[in-house]
Amino acid sequence: VIGQPTKSKHPKEPGENKIRPVNKKVKPKTPKMKERESADPSLKSQSILTQVMDKGRFQKLAATLSLSAGQSIELRCKGSNVTWNYPSYLDTFKDSRLSIKQLDKYGQLILANSTAADTGEYSCWLQLCNGNKCRKDETKTGSTYIFFTDKEELFVPTPSYFEIVYLNPDKPAVIPCRVTTPSAKVTLHREFPAEEIEADGTDILYDVKKGFVYQHPTSDHKGIVYCKAESQGAPQISIKYHLLYVEVPKGPPSATIAASSSRAEVSDSIRVICTVLGEPDVDVNFRWRYPGQESERPVIIQNFWRLIDRGTGQTTRISKSDLVVEDFEARDAGNYICVAQNLHGETTVATNVELN
Repeated sequence: VIGQPTKSKHPKEPGENKIRPVNKKVKPKTPKMKERESADPSLKSQSILTQVMDKGRFQKLAATLSLSAGQSIELRCKGSNVTWNYPSYLDTFKDSRLSIKQLDKYGQLILANSTAADTGEYSCWLQLCNGNKCRKDETKTGSTYIFFTDKEELFVPTPSYFEIVYLNPDKPAVIPCRVTTPSAKVTLHREFPAEEIEADGTDILYDVKKGFVYQHPTSDHKGIVYCKAESQGAPQISIKYHLLYVEVPKGPPSATIAASSSRAEVSDSIRVICTVLGEPDVDVNFRWRYPGQESERPVIIQNFWRLIDRGTGQTTRISKSDLVVEDFEARDAGNYICVAQNLHGETTVATNVELN
């Protein structure tokens, strides 16, 4: 059965089945688990992650696990300095159902009153630290993907009803319609023209942990799509995904700068705009240097961005920073310098405004 973990056959330790009172301070004790040599190296890497079962039993976790939504789960990871990874939205909403503690010999993760939205990967690893520098111990890791099944929610819920997926020609694109029931039959559909998109397992494939994956996106794939899932009942429809094709050069921002006028009279209002065209999913940060900065001259700076269709089936993000000087004075004359930065680097552009 998919998602059913194998039972641990380790011998019981003395007192292992005793349930200790929560309010008593006791030294945490983890059961000793004899590692078995296996031809499958993944089993060894899973060995530091266990699930706490009823009556104090512990169970090693398989690559996937299926639980009914509503259940609570406790995971433990052996080690005195453990780091956890779990579905990111639990952090976004500071979810009180999630509790993570580090005890003497293990890290503990408890998720109470689970929901279909909690479906995802839960992993842990041991940190090796030398002073303030820490690194991941690649030999001491554990991971499992947990399906919290809910027949009313076949698709893992998302905070929005519509998502944008960027199709980049040099990397796979994922339509993230993940399911809560691994046995559900999932198909991909185009909204217009209305048709099912065949997942051939080569160019387009379905990964139950990710969704549909376009291995080699092209402009032909752009449009609006959705997924349909069936499992012992009426089919359910996912949210819609807008697929936008992107083809812009990677690198530091391609920036330009322009002033509303290169010469200004006293008391004029001057606007200087710094513009960047780039990848839709790459953020741009702006910094300004201007003549009146040292004297703390008040200026108005506004940043904004939007997506534009270049008319060739490609989508680009246009980011702008708008600097306004009201009641122009002699101290405002000089160079206006904009520094635009993205994850690839930064670009500096400048323009000069003189006093008439």
